Amino acid sequence: MLRIGKFEKVSLKRFMQDWKKVFGGSDLDAEQLYEKITLPRRATTGSAGYDFWAPDRFILAPGKTLKIPTGIRAIIEDGWVLACFPRSSLGFQYRLQMDNTVGIIDSDYSQSDNEGHIFCKLTNDSREGKELILEAGTGFMQGIFLPFGITIDDCTTQKRNGGFGSTN
Repeated sequence: MLRIGKFEKVSLKRFMQDWKKVFGGSDLDAEQLYEKITLPRRATTGSAGYDFWAPDRFILAPGKTLKIPTGIRAIIEDGWVLACFPRSSLGFQYRLQMDNTVGIIDSDYSQSDNEGHIFCKLTNDSREGKELILEAGTGFMQGIFLPFGITIDDCTTQKRNGGFGSTN
């Protein structure tokens, strides 16, 4: 296997800022959540996906959306991308979907002003009225490292600084 990436926590300051922007709460609450963040890992030697764990308990009613600051960043070698998907079991049981279908974390995202903080926006699209309860420490998303290519005549020189919409 090629070893082309590494997961790290974003700084405490970054996590606290992003968490409080989404959920409010105190610095102490955010700091306590930060200390409990677990880096993504594979469940088995044959797993392609690295599981991301819920930093807190979340309840997601049918038809509702939730944005989760994970506290995680990915350092990725050039020529690779991290593709993020909902955990298969949650998609099967609750029709849990990511709002952007597949999250794409580019190799240069970790150098952005936001430290490459990975967010996940989920919707419970249950048609059976099932409420999704994600306990803290429950896997909710998986990331898979994939290679990519560029065209022979590619001449891009623009540098990234940010997440959604930062590259037009």
